[in-house]
Amino acid sequence: MSDVDEVGGAKPATAARIYDYHLGGTHNFPADREAAKAMAQMFPLAPVLARTNRAFLRRAVRHLTEAGVRQFLDIGSGIPTEGNVHEIAQRSAPDARVVYVDIDTVAVSESLDILDGNDRATAIRGDLREPQAILAHPQVRALLDLDRPVGLLLGAVLHFVPDDELAYDVVGQLRAALAPGSYLVASHASADGGDVDQDDVETAQGLYRRNTATPFHLRTRRQFEQFFAGLDLVEPGVVWLPQWRPTPEDPADFADDPARSSGLVAVGRKP
Repeated sequence: MSDVDEVGGAKPATAARIYDYHLGGTHNFPADREAAKAMAQMFPLAPVLARTNRAFLRRAVRHLTEAGVRQFLDIGSGIPTEGNVHEIAQRSAPDARVVYVDIDTVAVSESLDILDGNDRATAIRGDLREPQAILAHPQVRALLDLDRPVGLLLGAVLHFVPDDELAYDVVGQLRAALAPGSYLVASHASADGGDVDQDDVETAQGLYRRNTATPFHLRTRRQFEQFFAGLDLVEPGVVWLPQWRPTPEDPADFADDPARSSGLVAVGRKP
């Protein structure tokens, strides 16, 4: 994996590869590692937050699989590391099909290498802000039957769409394209925890603006809930990351104060 882009310059950092580094992955470049270390220096909990978010995703995918879902569309997927969607879903349902979507070409390339030989999972390049292009993509159409329930996974990606109107419209278009019985799974960074320092938030946003092309935008609980309007929320509803159906294997870092995870999550079913 080269750390130089096609025109000979160093590859810029991306959210996907910063996330991979925080998860202990190896699919990242010097710029990603520098940005991740800078983030962790300012926010020591950053790697723990990444692991806590991944643990929520695993629990949600297991729930959907147990509910009979056999198709998953993971947008903003990053790089499939250990315990990702296809592994969790196909472990209990070998016929489960997964399409990973990410804007980062390197993330897609690395994903395809990891998925080599798995004919029920693939990765494509796509931009969450262009949902119709994702839905019409030949590989999405080939692998997923949108007339049957799909698990739409938007894990830690909506906060990279800072424009509220666009973010709600994008999710609305994706939801409208899915059959009844489909699910929306989402996690989102939030400053509603009470002890979040706004100066720290602005510092983090500035770091992402300087080092990546993906600035992020925090939303309140009420704003996050709007993504699930009209869906039947799966218990326990909208909660903090560690509170959604925890298991003994999950990270226990925020057990005493779930709001410190700074991440709201929910799973909703389309009636």
